[in-house]
Amino acid sequence: MTTDRNAAEQNGDNQRLDKWLWHARFFKTRSLATAAINGGKVHLNAERIKPAHRVRVGDRLSLSLQGIVAEFEVLGLPVRRGPAAEALTHYRETAASGERRAKLKEQQRLANISRPRPDTRPDKRARRRLMRLHREQT
Repeated sequence: MTTDRNAAEQNGDNQRLDKWLWHARFFKTRSLATAAINGGKVHLNAERIKPAHRVRVGDRLSLSLQGIVAEFEVLGLPVRRGPAAEALTHYRETAASGERRAKLKEQQRLANISRPRPDTRPDKRARRRLMRLHREQT
């Protein structure tokens, strides 16, 4: 069994999910990738998996990036963590996911524009008034 796994790794037909996410530059470190997988923010082929699960070319990956779910198709298995341009060649975002993310980003941008913002930070007196107002509302 161990020899089969080693042979598969050497052939390059699969790779650990946490390593693939790190190599493809979705996460800055492998431990962040592992934490996201364990936290349920990453699904492979619509299933919740573990960090050591093997990724193959053609698999569908679903990631929760900054609260927005994005879906990617695995196109290749990187050998190393290289530059971002190289990492882009190993995955492709689905068309529906790209449209959905663009629409949500636009909604967030419009919501931020319509939210009133003061010109300066509140001083001590204004902060106390705001805190008192928040306490009264709850």
